[in-house]
Amino acid sequence: MSTLTAPRTLTTLEPIGAALARYGLVVVIAWIGALKFTAFEAQGIAPLVSHSPLMSWVYDVFSVGTFSALLGVLELTAAALIAVKPWWPKLSIAGSVIAVGLFTATLSFLFTTPGVFEASAGGFPVLSSTGQFLIKDVALIGIAVWTLTDALRSSRA
Repeated sequence: MSTLTAPRTLTTLEPIGAALARYGLVVVIAWIGALKFTAFEAQGIAPLVSHSPLMSWVYDVFSVGTFSALLGVLELTAAALIAVKPWWPKLSIAGSVIAVGLFTATLSFLFTTPGVFEASAGGFPVLSSTGQFLIKDVALIGIAVWTLTDALRSSRA
C-alpha cells in the first residue's frame, strides 16, 4: 500500500472498526442480557455465582431466576446506554462503566469456579467449555474500556 493511500484507508477503516466494536459489544451484551430471562441461562450461571466468594450471597437474598432476571435488566441497560453514545455520550459513559464491571465480575469466575481448566487434559492452561465461555470477556472488557474512553472523549468535545 502506498503512503498516499494508507491514510485514506485508515480514515475509512477507523470509523467502521469503531462502529463494529461499539455495536458488536451492544449486540453481545444485549443478547446475553435477554437470555438471563430464561431458566436455561439462570441455571447456567448459578454454579458460577454460587462458587464466587464475592457474589454467592445473592442467592441468600434472591432466587436463581430473580437474580438472573435482575442481571439481565442490568445487561440490557448497559447495552442501551453504550448504544446511545452518538446522541448522549455522558449516558454512554455509564453503560461502559457497567459493562466493565460486568466483565470484571465474569472474569473473576475464572479463579473461583471449579472445572474451569480441563482436568482430563492436564488442567491449566487447557480451558474446559466453562473456561472458554469465560475467557471471551478478556476481549470484551477491552472493548468496553475503549467505548468508555470514546464516550469520555466525546462528552468533553
